Amino acid sequence: MSLQSGLNAFQQGQYQEAVYLLEEFSQNSLELNSPDYLTAQMWLVKAYHKIGRTEQATVLWQKLINSDNLQVREWAEKNQPFFSSVTHSIFPKAGRAATMAVNLAMGGVGGSLALASGVTIALLFGMVFVLGLSLVLISTSSDPITGLAIAIGITLIFNLAAFFLSPFLMDLSQSWLYQTRWVNLAEIENLSPETGEIIRQVCQQKNIKIPRLGIIQDQNPTAFTYGSLPNSARLVVSQGLFTYLDDDEVATVYAHELGHIVHWDFAVMTVASTLVQICYLIYNTVRRFTSGGDDNKIKDALKTAGFVAYIFYIIGTYLLLYLSRTREYFADHFAAETTGNPNGLSRALVKIAYGIVEEGSRAQEPSRLIEGTRALGIYDHKAASSTGTAYRISSDPQKIGRVFLWDMFNPWGLWMELNSTHPLTGKRVRALSTYSEQLGLSTEFDMGRVIGEGKNLNKKKLYGNFFLDVILYGAETIGFFLGLIIGAFIFSVANNLGLTLGAPFIGLGIGILIKAFVMFPDYSKAVATDILTLMSNPYASPLRGQPAILEGELIGRGDAGYKFGSDLKLQDPSGMLYLHYASRFGSIGNFLFGMKRVESLIGQNVGTIGWFRRGIMPWMDLIQLKGENGTIVHSYHRFWSFIMGSGLIILGVALIVLLSSN
Repeated sequence: MSLQSGLNAFQQGQYQEAVYLLEEFSQNSLELNSPDYLTAQMWLVKAYHKIGRTEQATVLWQKLINSDNLQVREWAEKNQPFFSSVTHSIFPKAGRAATMAVNLAMGGVGGSLALASGVTIALLFGMVFVLGLSLVLISTSSDPITGLAIAIGITLIFNLAAFFLSPFLMDLSQSWLYQTRWVNLAEIENLSPETGEIIRQVCQQKNIKIPRLGIIQDQNPTAFTYGSLPNSARLVVSQGLFTYLDDDEVATVYAHELGHIVHWDFAVMTVASTLVQICYLIYNTVRRFTSGGDDNKIKDALKTAGFVAYIFYIIGTYLLLYLSRTREYFADHFAAETTGNPNGLSRALVKIAYGIVEEGSRAQEPSRLIEGTRALGIYDHKAASSTGTAYRISSDPQKIGRVFLWDMFNPWGLWMELNSTHPLTGKRVRALSTYSEQLGLSTEFDMGRVIGEGKNLNKKKLYGNFFLDVILYGAETIGFFLGLIIGAFIFSVANNLGLTLGAPFIGLGIGILIKAFVMFPDYSKAVATDILTLMSNPYASPLRGQPAILEGELIGRGDAGYKFGSDLKLQDPSGMLYLHYASRFGSIGNFLFGMKRVESLIGQNVGTIGWFRRGIMPWMDLIQLKGENGTIVHSYHRFWSFIMGSGLIILGVALIVLLSSN
C-alpha cells in the first residue's frame, strides 16, 4: 500500500477507502517517525472525522500533539479548538464532589485487605518453610535439629532477598523491556496539573516520600506500582494514559496507585509473588533432579516434596489472585476518597479498556507492556474487550452500563474471575457508583438501573444453564467413563468382550455429539442484531452458542501479532467483535486461509452469521461470511465434532459386531 493511494482516495471523497489505505500504510511502516508515516497519521485524522469516527480522530490527534516532530505538533495545535470540543462532548461526565479527601464507606466491598494480606503471606511463608524443611531433612536425616535450623535459615534468606532485591530487579527489567524514563514531579504536573496536586497531597498527609515516577513511551494506557517500602516505591505509567484520559481521570489513576503504596499491598504482592515462584522453582528443580535413573528412598522423598511443592504453587497462585483482586477494590476506594471523584475513575477504567482495544487494533504484534504487567497494572487487558469495544463506537454510558450485567450477575463471570488478577469491570464500577451515591452525585453508568434489571433476571435460567454447561464441558469424559462402567458390568455378567470394548467408544462419541449440539445449535433461525446487544445479554455463555447475524466492516486480524492469523475483527456501529474461523481441513486450512485470503477481506463491509459466545472477552464462531464484492467464506466449527463423534460411535458398534460374532 502506498501513501499516495490513500491521499488520492481522500481527495476523491472516498473517505472509507482512504481510512483503509492509510491504516494499512501506517501498520506496515517500519519507521514510526518518518515523514511519510507522520503524513499518513495526519490525513488519517481527517479521514476518521469525515466518516464520523470522531473518537479515533480525537485519540490520534492527541498522539500527534505530543509528537517529537515540531511540524506535526504545530499542525495539531492549529486544530486544537475543534478536537478539544470533540473530546469533551464524546463522553458526558457525571459530577464530582466539591472537595477532595472525603470519607466513604465501603459497605463490605472487596472483603478485608488486612485479612487477605495476612492470610496470604502467612500461608505462603509456611509453604516455603515446609518445603525447605522437607528438602533439608531429606539430605540431613541423621541430624533433624540441624536440618530444621538450616530450613529456617533458607526461608529467611529467600524471603528477605525477595523483599529487598525484587524492586531493583524490577527496575532493571523495566529499563530493558520498556525503556522506562524516570521523571520529576514537575513533568507529571505539566502533563496533568491535578495529578501533581494529588501526589503532593497524599504524600504530605500520609508522611511518605514522593514515589519514583516513571513514564513508558507506549500508547497502551496503563499504570502500576512496585517496591518493598512506601518510601522507596516506584509509580510508573505509560504515555497512553495521558493520550486517552482527561486530566481529572489521570489524577484518579495516580490516586489509585498511591492507594497501593499507602496500604502497603504493593509490597505484600512483591513478596507473595516471589514466594509463589519459589514453590514452583522447588517443584521444577526436584522434577529435574529425580527424572531418570533408579529410584531410592531419597528420590522417592524428593518426588513427594516436589508434588507437595506443586500443590502449594497452585494454592499460592489462587491466594495471590484473591489478594490481587481485593487490593484493587481498596485502591479504588482510596482514589475515590482522595479525589472526591469516583465517577472520574469509573470513566478512566472504561477509557483504559478502550485504549487497550484501540491500540491492539493498530498494532503489528501484542503489546509486551500490557502482557508483561498484567498482574501489576490497574486493568487486566483480557477483560478490556467487552467494555472497550462497546465504548469504541457507542460512547453512551447507559448502553455501556448494560454490558456490565454479565459481569454482575452471570455465574460464568464469577467462575472466570477466580482466574483473574482484577475484579470484573462491572463490579468495580458498581462499587465506585456506591461512592458517588454517598456523595449525592449522579453516577456515570446508571448502575442502579443495571442492578434493578439484574434483580429481575430469570435466576432459574441463569444458574440452571450454568450448572448444565459445567457438566456439558466434560461431556466427552463423562460419556467415556459411563461407557467403561457399562462395558465392565456387561463383561462381568455376560462375558461379552465386544460390548466391553465398544461401549466406551460409543459413550465418548455420544458425549462429543451432545456437546456439539449445545455449542453449535440450529442457526437457521438466527436473527439480525448488533454487537452491543449481544454483549449486553446477561445469559450469554462461553459454551452455549447464540446464533446471530451481524453486518459490519472487517477492520483487521483477530491476532495482531500473527501475520497469517485466520481470525478477524468485525466492527459495526455499536462495537467490535472477534470472528473465529475454522477450516474443514483443520490447522493447515486455517493457516492457508490466513495466508491467502484474509488480507483481501480486510476493509470490506460484510454480512456474517455465527454463534456468539461470552467469556471474559466475547467472540463469535463464524459460520458464513459474505463480502461486498461477492466473496463467500464458509467456516466449519462443528464439522470435526460431528466427524469425531459419529466415527467413534461407528467404531464402537463395529467392535461390538466383530468381537461378539467370534
